[in-house]
Amino acid sequence: MTVGVVNVAAMTTKQPEFTLNRPGALIAALPAILGFVPAKSLILVSVDGGELGSVLRVDLSEELADSVGHLADVAAAAAPAAAIAVIVDAGGARCPLCNDQHRRLVDALSSELSRNDIVLLSAHVVDRVARGGRWHCVDGCGAGGPVEDPEASPLAAAAVLEGRRLYPRRADLQAVIAPGDAASSAAVATVIDDYAADRAAAVTSEGSDRARRDVEAMLQAVTALGADRQPTEPELARLGCSLTDVLVRDTLCALAIGELADDAEMLWSVLARVLPAPWRAEALVLLAFSAYARGDGPLAGVSLEAALRCVPGHRMAGLLDTALQSGLRPDRIRGLADTGFRLASQLGVRLPPRQEFGQRAG
Repeated sequence: MTVGVVNVAAMTTKQPEFTLNRPGALIAALPAILGFVPAKSLILVSVDGGELGSVLRVDLSEELADSVGHLADVAAAAAPAAAIAVIVDAGGARCPLCNDQHRRLVDALSSELSRNDIVLLSAHVVDRVARGGRWHCVDGCGAGGPVEDPEASPLAAAAVLEGRRLYPRRADLQAVIAPGDAASSAAVATVIDDYAADRAAAVTSEGSDRARRDVEAMLQAVTALGADRQPTEPELARLGCSLTDVLVRDTLCALAIGELADDAEMLWSVLARVLPAPWRAEALVLLAFSAYARGDGPLAGVSLEAALRCVPGHRMAGLLDTALQSGLRPDRIRGLADTGFRLASQLGVRLPPRQEFGQRAG
C-alpha cells in the first residue's frame, strides 16, 4: 500500500484560520492540501494542538481494512494526538452495503490508531470533493451536510498566494514527473553510460575541478532554459551524469532559494522526465527539494516517492521524505540551500543571488 503524505506545516509557514469542527470546510480544504482533487480515497488528517498536521491518502479498495496498520504507523511518525478520517466514494456514499464496508474500515483504522496512541475523532464519507458534494458520518449518527466550495477554502487561497498549482486529479500531479518522450529518453540512455564510464576513469585529484565545471555547466543550462533553449540529448546525459557527484548535487541545492529558482526547477523536471534509472533519482531529489523549499508539499511528495522507487535506499531522498512526513517547515529545510552556497564558494563558482524570503520562484 502506497501512502501519499503531505504536511500542512511543510506547505505554509503560517497556517490560515481554519475550523476543524466543520466537516464541510475540512473536506473542501483537501484539494489545496493534497495538490489535487481526491477520488476513491481514504484520507487521514492528523490533528495536534487544534491544528492540521500530516494528511495521508491511500486508494480505497476492498482489501484496505486488512492493511490500515501501515497507514496508522505512518501517521504515528509525527506523533499527533488525534486524527479525522474522510472516505471519498462517489458510488458508495449512498450504498447501504458500502456503508457497512466503510464502517468496518473505520473500525479497523480506529483500532490501529489507538495502538499508536492516536484518537480517531470522527470519520466522514463524501460522494465528491466539490461544491455541491454531500458528506455524512460513517457511524450513522445522522450528521451530514454539503461540502463547502473548495476554491473558497482558506487553504486554497494560501496555495494560490504561495504559487502552488492545484490539479484536477492525482494523475495530473504525477504527470509533472512522469517519463516523457520515449525517443529522447532512448537517445539519452545510449550515451549516458559512456559519460559515466569516463567519470569513473577520471583521476580522483581532479574531483574539485570537475565539480566546478559541472556546476558551471548546469548554471549555463539553467540560464539557457530560461531563454527557451532546450538542452540536447547529449547535454542532458552529461548534466544528469554529473548529478551523481554529491558535491555537485548539494551545491545545486542552493538554486532553490536563488533568483533562478524557477528555471532551475524547470531543468530538474526536464531531467527527471528524460533520464533513465538510476540517474533519474538525483534529478527527482533536486526537484523535490526545490518544491519543498518553496512550500509545494504535494510536488515534493510525489517526487520523493518516485525517487525512492527508483533508488530505494537513496539517502537524501529518505531524509527529505522523513522531514516532509514529520512536518519540518520550508524555512528549516532551506538550510541545505545555504550549505550549497558555501560549497559553491569553496569551488569558486558564483551562484545567482538569493531571492527574498517567501518569494516564489518565477
